[in-house]
Amino acid sequence: QLQLVESGGETVQPGGSLRLSCQVSGFGLDTLIIGWFRQAPGKEREGVSVINIFDRSAGNPYYADPVKGRFTMSKDNAKKTVYLQMNSLTPEDTAVYYCAADLRLIGTSRLLNGDEYDYWGQGTQVIVSS
Repeated sequence: QLQLVESGGETVQPGGSLRLSCQVSGFGLDTLIIGWFRQAPGKEREGVSVINIFDRSAGNPYYADPVKGRFTMSKDNAKKTVYLQMNSLTPEDTAVYYCAADLRLIGTSRLLNGDEYDYWGQGTQVIVSS
């Protein structure tokens, strides 16, 4: 059974940095499409970043426009952990951040759509506030 556990969320000041972690169990990272999603209060869930193991192109990881140039997603296959390094945080980044994964092939245009993912972590809260 694939399980995901996020950690690292906390309150940080605007302009600060934070690194989130997602520990994966049940499957190796080289068998998954895995990504980060977030949901702010009163807003719909949105995709943040995804690593598509089936895509060897330079466009991988994929990033949503609001986080391009500020967030970096990476993974450590040996530790079965994925990370989201978040820099230059703004109050608009305040949200619960979720790690999600799936074993199936997902089309590029759908990678940042959370409806495509069957496995989710419990989420970790990030608050950006002065």
